[in-house]
Amino acid sequence: MADSVYKIIELVGTSETSWEEAAKNAVEKASESLQELRIAEVSSLDMRIEDGKVAAYRARVKISFKYLG
Repeated sequence: MADSVYKIIELVGTSETSWEEAAKNAVEKASESLQELRIAEVSSLDMRIEDGKVAAYRARVKISFKYLG
């Protein structure tokens, strides 16, 4: 197996439905502009609150991809 280098970025995905959907949205958006995604790690979860109710779920996601540069 050849040696490889990976870069890690951190994104925040949002969803009005769930944390799972928020994390999925972050990964899918990243896949539109990055190649060879490898691992996604949810590092934290939170919610945006408006008028005492949950308005959005947020997932902070660390995503690694193969460094080609």
